[in-house]
Amino acid sequence: MKTNRFWSWIALAFGIIYFIVPLIGTLEFSLRMRRGIYSLDAYWVILSDPRFQATFAYSIIMALVTIVVGIVLVVPTAYWVRLRLPGWRPFLEFITLLPLVIPAIVVVFGYIRLYNTSSFLPLTGSAMGTNILLVFGYTMLALPYMYRAVDTGLGAIDIRTMTEAAESLGASRVKIMWSVILPNVLVAVLSGAFLTFAIVIGEFTMAALLNRPAFGPFLQLIGANRAYEPAALAVISFAITWICMGLIQIVTRLNKSLAATKR
Repeated sequence: MKTNRFWSWIALAFGIIYFIVPLIGTLEFSLRMRRGIYSLDAYWVILSDPRFQATFAYSIIMALVTIVVGIVLVVPTAYWVRLRLPGWRPFLEFITLLPLVIPAIVVVFGYIRLYNTSSFLPLTGSAMGTNILLVFGYTMLALPYMYRAVDTGLGAIDIRTMTEAAESLGASRVKIMWSVILPNVLVAVLSGAFLTFAIVIGEFTMAALLNRPAFGPFLQLIGANRAYEPAALAVISFAITWICMGLIQIVTRLNKSLAATKR
């Protein structure tokens, strides 16, 4: 037992060194913009840059739209498959895993090929059309995470009994989904939403090839032309990701506390 505990601590220490030391080095470098002293100059330069503000705001909007589209697509599908088509679950799980296997660059070139200005649906011919195409691409990238989160949440409740009880009271399918199912899987949906937000904020390939003013291409542009600002951006991006992870933990714990209180 003591030997196992020793090796567990060794593995933990190795993980901390592997992940934390590079981050500390990046943070330390980002504070050296002013010669001889530590300062937040690199962060002020980035945060006051109009391009940062525009691209970050654009990516936030795209992330929120992607979250809404993902919820509308995934929650009813996962619910219906668990309720009426359980034999289709392995097939659906396979479909949702494909974005982890197929590179984003392959998908976006397919989009450009199918929806260019000479196609039957020329989405790339306008900014709005390209934005819609980018949302679909982001939804696909986030699909494995959103589906897994929602499917796990649905597996934790008795959806069949809830559905039958709601139907006996005269509730429609839309009413059941909105008033019964969604509130009971809200924590799972929020977990998928935070993961989707983190993915969209840092995504580069699709936004760059579709020529959209997103945060990911801005990160690459700054990294190619500046010294200290890229390190500051890296720290900011890391902080955004960990804030999303922390919010997932907070929501999960609050849900458990509310459930314990109701009992």
